[in-house]
Amino acid sequence: MTSTPPILPRAAVRGIGGTLLLMALFTTAWAGIANAGLQGADNYFHLTVCSLLSLVFIIYGIRLLLSARRFPKSRSAEDLITGKKMGKAYAIVFGIEGVAIGAASAILGISGHGEYVLPAIALIVGLHFYPFARIFNRKVDYYIASWTCGVALGAIFATYNNSRPQAFIMAFLGIGVSVATIGYGLYTLRYARSFNLISGILNKRRV
Repeated sequence: MTSTPPILPRAAVRGIGGTLLLMALFTTAWAGIANAGLQGADNYFHLTVCSLLSLVFIIYGIRLLLSARRFPKSRSAEDLITGKKMGKAYAIVFGIEGVAIGAASAILGISGHGEYVLPAIALIVGLHFYPFARIFNRKVDYYIASWTCGVALGAIFATYNNSRPQAFIMAFLGIGVSVATIGYGLYTLRYARSFNLISGILNKRRV
């Protein structure tokens, strides 16, 4: 006998949908960076795969956002308080990330070290997943953070030593970070599926 998964509150469903849309955006962006470095050497295979997966994330992200109104606002007063705390912490981390990316890009650009901008952005992106792991109590964020930071540090090291052409570093960085965003998107889809969100939407079942 299989147990029925609990019903998620509306904010959680919207959060899942929003995460999928963000992963679609970031996957497309880093795939574009990778493609610029590859210069078509892979016959656009990586770009095509990333574009198709981003399309999947977009479709399900929009479906979840549109269906969120059918879910309850909250299950209890405690859930509401917890949700607000998570939302506030998320906004703070996201805001710090944006400021850090802007500051790092400006400083590196002004100082004549523009080749470090993309690796620095990747490093900041990787670092921002560590507090997310604590905020949302998810181990996967640690893995995504460590992988992304490792890729970013590898690109920074190669740039500093001038051991690889910039095109190679861009391809390495773009592919590495897009793997992280794809992995996060697939994890999010799996999480949604564990609550029957995806099948429920496809079958138009009401909560």
